[in-house]
Amino acid sequence: MKKLDLYIIKKFLGTFVYSIALIIVIVIVFDISEKMDDFIDKEAPLTAIIFDYYLNFIPYFINLFGSLFIFIAVIFFTSKMAEDTEIIAILSSGVSFKRFLFPYFISSFVIALVSFILIEWVIPPANKVRLDFEEKYIKNAYRNRDKNIHRQVEKNVFVYMESYNNFYDIGYKFSIEKFENKQLKSKLIADYVQWDTVKNKWKIHNYFIRDLDGMNEKITSGRSIDSTINMLPEDFTQRLNVVETMNMQELNKFIDEQKMIGSENITTFLIEKYRRIAFPFSTFILTLIGVSLSSRKTRGGVGINIGLGLLIAFSYILFMQIFTVFSTNSSMNPLISVWIPNLIYAVIALFFYKRAAK
Repeated sequence: MKKLDLYIIKKFLGTFVYSIALIIVIVIVFDISEKMDDFIDKEAPLTAIIFDYYLNFIPYFINLFGSLFIFIAVIFFTSKMAEDTEIIAILSSGVSFKRFLFPYFISSFVIALVSFILIEWVIPPANKVRLDFEEKYIKNAYRNRDKNIHRQVEKNVFVYMESYNNFYDIGYKFSIEKFENKQLKSKLIADYVQWDTVKNKWKIHNYFIRDLDGMNEKITSGRSIDSTINMLPEDFTQRLNVVETMNMQELNKFIDEQKMIGSENITTFLIEKYRRIAFPFSTFILTLIGVSLSSRKTRGGVGINIGLGLLIAFSYILFMQIFTVFSTNSSMNPLISVWIPNLIYAVIALFFYKRAAK
């Protein structure tokens, strides 16, 4: 590694850290002004606001908009180097454009590695504290509005509820069906089921049970009965962003559990999983586009390159949102929807690279 490499790496990482630190301060100021009424109304302690919310907000924000600020940093300092004819001097000394990119990709690798560490070990526990704070002091109490809830709680055991009241932990119009070899063996129907906080069990009220054995049928009924159904009240009180508190191992286990119970939100959880890999990879793509765009001196100066860079960066974010919506609301594979923007912009990056290398 030569002095030139260290010079560019220092410029890259320094500009990235400075720009994202600056925008974090601005975002926090605006966020405080927006949420001040909530903090006052719900009497949030100052220490909790600082250490539980905003301190844990920072790594989440860095990872969320890291790719955008990498692009802005590359555009800014590379355009400045081109404006000062530094790049012309570097290339005139015999350094190829491909070799010139080496320190950029070293910097991108460092940032991608930090992003992976944040995603796996820092952000999940930080998000847990931050989201707990939001539940307590910012958001209204969660209300389960799901209707006609179907869940597989065990192998060949299915539960149905017309609705669920998470304030009182009551499921209405409740039923359990048990199958063997695709044949219905038992069905329980009840008016409602309620969680018993003393026994930590579900209590089924006004039930009616049909046990089937070939052509024979046994019917029993009663006022109430305890049951050890493989489900908990927490299963009905979780917001979708609960996956933000899980590392990759926990997320994979959670997705498997949600697949077994037949959750309708599997696509959302899979998108979160695949994004954690796609986002660090986008660092290299946006870096290549940024260098290729801004390595030439233009008449409009640095402003033209920054404006064009912002347009491309925001269009990348827009593409990610569009394909996320496609995957959520249609049958598009979540893995494909997450990676399509990277593939599209990888092609764009190669186009700009070949153009700049000439």
